[in-house]
Amino acid sequence: MTYTGVLRCVRCGTERADTDPYAPCAPCLADGVHVNPFAVYDLSGAQWRRDPARPGVFGWQHLLPLRPGTAPVSLGEGGTPLLPLARTAARLGLARLYLKDESRNPTWSYKDRLIAVAVARAVQDGATTVAVASTGNHGAAAAAYAGAAGLRCVVLTLESVPLTMKVLMQSYGAAVVALRAAPDRWKVLAEGVATRGWVPLSGYLSPPAGSNPFGVDGYKTIAYEVVESLGAAPDVLVVPAAYGDGLAGIRRGFEDLVALGVVPDVPRLVAAEPFGPYADALANGFRPGHFLPAGPTVAFSIGTPVATYQGYAALSGGAAATASDDEIMAAQLALAREEGIYLEASSALPAAVLGKLVAAGTIAPDDTVVLLGTSTGLKDIGVTAARLPAVPVIEPTLASLDAVLGKEA
Repeated sequence: MTYTGVLRCVRCGTERADTDPYAPCAPCLADGVHVNPFAVYDLSGAQWRRDPARPGVFGWQHLLPLRPGTAPVSLGEGGTPLLPLARTAARLGLARLYLKDESRNPTWSYKDRLIAVAVARAVQDGATTVAVASTGNHGAAAAAYAGAAGLRCVVLTLESVPLTMKVLMQSYGAAVVALRAAPDRWKVLAEGVATRGWVPLSGYLSPPAGSNPFGVDGYKTIAYEVVESLGAAPDVLVVPAAYGDGLAGIRRGFEDLVALGVVPDVPRLVAAEPFGPYADALANGFRPGHFLPAGPTVAFSIGTPVATYQGYAALSGGAAATASDDEIMAAQLALAREEGIYLEASSALPAAVLGKLVAAGTIAPDDTVVLLGTSTGLKDIGVTAARLPAVPVIEPTLASLDAVLGKEA
């Protein structure tokens, strides 16, 4: 199996050579729709098993958009555990519930999969500078992998992002600047791509289309690993969703497995989101540039009011569900206390919508369900701390401890 060097639009099917890979599909652009094209593969004779001699996600390099001889840019990403959530499953009446814990990646989020592939491709193509518009996880991953590859990295972030995110991006050596409004980041990034030859590791269009299309295929490896761990495809996989990169990549991974005869069907994908653009698109059809009302959210890293076509297409046969800030934070603390897993607020969204999906019948009691936990709660401890009481200071006696605990310790 080889990557063919061809990109195909997920909306209209138009194909083109990958000589200008980061531009949106031209026919769709003429229709007023921003759509990413994706890599086309020849799957004849392909095997989906990983090569243990290659590091990280590059164990699946034969299923990634890279030449066979391209050197991996790996920090050991991927291979994350699929953890059973026994107590949560029992509380909700589910037979089999798991969490794919992507907080175990090198920069503590699943963005490492996307960036590892995108940076390896940038090196293959002779790039010197990569750039990203990010509220944190994407930028931290980009900075780390660019540093490992010896590339210059420019991160365009927002003034409002948590200090931890900014410190991570700067510590990995990126040139980090903040802007006040999200669309301003895309404007600057688009100019850098057009005039300076920067390789974009994220999207840069408004309305958004999605990220670096080569990098999106890094998320295919999540599907491969889930099937590797379970020995089969799950019935349902719930994913935190913003611009749909994870949804698109994971679906593409399962489509590979269907084409290779490994699994019979793509599982039902569910978008977990704060404001509901995917729920709206599934109910009313995809409307280019349709923005829903939105405001601040604890799930700031996926707080988009607009859907992408790639995310909408990935949800074919699936669903979408929303959760409020209070529901998200309750789910974050429940996962931590019931299962010993502390996720970033945006990553707790799949757990926050799970009960609603069960109540609606979208998830049946006997389904095998996987939640995607995309990032660690350590990226934004402030939002959790605001929901917790102050830690009491006591005298060094058991009586003082008992006074706080309300019972004998």
